[in-house]
Amino acid sequence: MSSKAELYDVIRKPIITEKATMASEANAVVFEVSIDSNKPQIKEAVETLFNVKVKAVNTTITKGKVKRFKGQLGKRKDVKKAYVTLEEGNTIDVATGL
Repeated sequence: MSSKAELYDVIRKPIITEKATMASEANAVVFEVSIDSNKPQIKEAVETLFNVKVKAVNTTITKGKVKRFKGQLGKRKDVKKAYVTLEEGNTIDVATGL
């Protein structure tokens, strides 16, 4: 069992977008997670922190865009998202905060 600090290092923040809201209708929640975390770590973190049962975890890595910062070329960081599907009867209300 990991400590709470390590679990909060795995899960950075919930993502609240139009697509994430549509996923919540299918009993799924979207989190931004650390880039080096894996699916079992994400599952353990969500189950421990929110006291829910996780059915499945799907992940995606969005590559950072190349943008200009004050005239200089720069690159945004890569972001890993986890789509966490919960078992029936389990819910996480991300709108109220963690």
